[in-house]
This record gives sequence, C-alpha cells and structure tokens, in this order.
Amino acid sequence: MYIQDLLNWAQFNDEHLSFFKAIGIDYLCLDIRSMHRVDPSLDLRDGRESTHFFEAAKAKVESHGMVLHSIFMAGWDEIALGLADRDEKIEAWCTMLRSIGKAEIPALGYNFKPTGNFRTTSAKGRGGAMYSTFDYDEFSQARPKPHEPAVSEAQMWEHMSYFLKRVIPVAEEAKVRMALHPDDPPIPEALAGVAQIASTLDQYRKIFDISPSDANGMLFCQGCVTEMGVNVYDAIQEMGSKNKIIFVHFRNVRGALPSFQEVFLDEGDVDMYRAMQIYRDAGFNGPFMMDHTPRLPQTQAGWAGRGYAVGYIRGLIQSVYR
Repeated sequence: MYIQDLLNWAQFNDEHLSFFKAIGIDYLCLDIRSMHRVDPSLDLRDGRESTHFFEAAKAKVESHGMVLHSIFMAGWDEIALGLADRDEKIEAWCTMLRSIGKAEIPALGYNFKPTGNFRTTSAKGRGGAMYSTFDYDEFSQARPKPHEPAVSEAQMWEHMSYFLKRVIPVAEEAKVRMALHPDDPPIPEALAGVAQIASTLDQYRKIFDISPSDANGMLFCQGCVTEMGVNVYDAIQEMGSKNKIIFVHFRNVRGALPSFQEVFLDEGDVDMYRAMQIYRDAGFNGPFMMDHTPRLPQTQAGWAGRGYAVGYIRGLIQSVYR
C-alpha cells in the first residue's frame, strides 16, 4: 500500500522532495492551484498544451524515488460560477486533462467550492498544538461577505452537470481519474452566498449519476465525511466497493457538525485501525494521504507533524494490509 503527500508549487523543490523520501512517502500530489501567482507564465487557464510541464514534474519526483500520482487543481470560478467564459475554461480544463494523461499521471484532485474553506478560532490541544476548528455558532456571528450575486443550489447543480458532462469523457480518454474533494466544512447551504453541493453523500451519489464513469470519483476526505455526521465506516465501505475512492485524506477529527476539531490521528473519534481494515475489505489499495495535521508551535518542530502522521499511517498499513 502507498502513502501520498502534497507539495504546492512554491514548495516543489529538492529539499522537500528528499524529506518526503526520507520519511517514507511513496506518491506525490502536486498542488498547482496557486502556481500562476508564483509564475504567471504557468497559468493553465489560458488553454496551453502542457504535457512537457507535467512530464518534467514527473521526472523530478521520480529522481527522488517517488511517483507523481496526482495533480490538485481548484475548480475555476468561471466554471463553478457559470460565468460567461465557462466554455473557454472548460476547454482549457480538457487540455489540462489531456496533458496530464500524456504524462501518464493517473489522477486529478479538484474541488468545486468557489468561496473556499471556512474555519473559526483554533482550539489548543496536546502539547500546545493548534487544531483547525469550525464552530457553526461562532461562524454565524461573523460570516464573511457573501458572493454577489448569490448562486442558488439549482444553479450550482446546473454548473456541475454542465462541467462533468463535458470533461468526464475527456478524462476517460486521457486515462485520468478526477477526484472531487468535499466542501469544507461540509454544510449543504450557502455559507458565503454560494450553495455547497459536495457536502453530503447523497450529493455525491447525484454527482456520480450525472456522468457515470470510473473517471468520476471522490477524493475521500475521511475528516470531512466524519464531519457530515454519517457513519464513516459505512461510507468507506460504500464508496470503496463502488470504486469511487481515488485517494484518501486519512485524517481524524473530534466532533461533527455543527462543531469539530481536526486533531492528531490517534486522538479523534474515528478508530483509524478499523477504518483502514474497511478500506482493505472494500478493495481500496491506496494511496493514503496525511491531511491537515495540527500545527505545532515549537520553533524547532518544522514538519514533525507530517513525519508523525506518515509513521502512524505506515504502521497501520503494515498491520492491516500485510
């Protein structure tokens, strides 16, 4: 079984790659959401053919003895909000898919939440570590300025359907699986003027029905699914047995909506050993990916939280999948 971790474009260098290799990472996910802000010449929204770019990134990862398994890209606002130039941007997305496929990178993680993630005051936990936290009551007292014009649930479903019906056939042809990350927090309402439609398992089932294909899958964020208030073990079994889990954000949380904290892997509400057993029994073979580890305050801590999470996941893999 495989462990994956993520670097954004600004972190994509030999120092970080060698660190990942040292702590036992097998696969890399390259986050290119903000790449154009670092280097405007690398803005894939303009529709440029980018096979060479992805091949070069793949070769760099392979030079460190790892595999570039996935790319992560935000669903562009022009597409998610149904703006006037969405057809142009959907064609650019298809060009990106073809380029990823030609480079033989098997997965593209993405989201469809133009207003982003939402959090409230962080809680302090073990050893002074700060836990990313969401509390609905606190959030409601100081909501962010809403997007104008507001975008209804019906409009968001039209935008999602329009998008998937055009890109999933291209993803199939390119042999790239698209993995949709849940809304975060997964609340099926408009938190900032835009309805959220990747917040429940029923919404995911509808998304899969829009364009039935193995290329239309899920980035199974175990934390977000737990936060939904559902039985996370049943959700793993369902989505895993349907071959809808492309990769996993293997993280633990304490609490579910309306209030939760993202805690260390060993102290949350989910039995992580039991969860991994269910992934195995459902036929999922990885990769598992650390996500949102608590922020360590100590000046020398660096990326110790990542190392701790990777070691924990490796131990579970060796116990469960052997």
